[in-house]
Amino acid sequence: MPADIRTQPGATGASAGHHDSVSRAVGAVGLVGIALIHFIDLFDKFKETPYLGVLYVALIVGCLVAARRLILVGDSTAWLLAGGLATLTLLAYAISRSIGLPASTDDIGNWTEPLGLASLFVEGAISLLSLDRYLSMTRRS
Repeated sequence: MPADIRTQPGATGASAGHHDSVSRAVGAVGLVGIALIHFIDLFDKFKETPYLGVLYVALIVGCLVAARRLILVGDSTAWLLAGGLATLTLLAYAISRSIGLPASTDDIGNWTEPLGLASLFVEGAISLLSLDRYLSMTRRS
């Protein structure tokens, strides 16, 4: 993982603060991206498998709450929430494509669906960014 800019020789308080602001903005945009991807598929999910529609709504709300916390607070709890949501969603995608979810086996083997690939990309990026920021914050305290 990249070294925290605060620990790099010559890093000033301003550049360290800028790094944190950029990370928080990227994290928030990524979370909104996850919410948007699942919103696009939400109405079909309610028709196909209603409990997945409910989980999508919970994910969307969770992502928006986490994005808000990243923007306004940006603490380790915000990064833990962001990373947890992204990682759990990535894991659910892998399960849905490998062994299937209860009452939902239509997507088994459907690894290359464009919306799913976009979801994997964003969730993976947010998982890694969140892990980096969370570990950086816990090392400092």
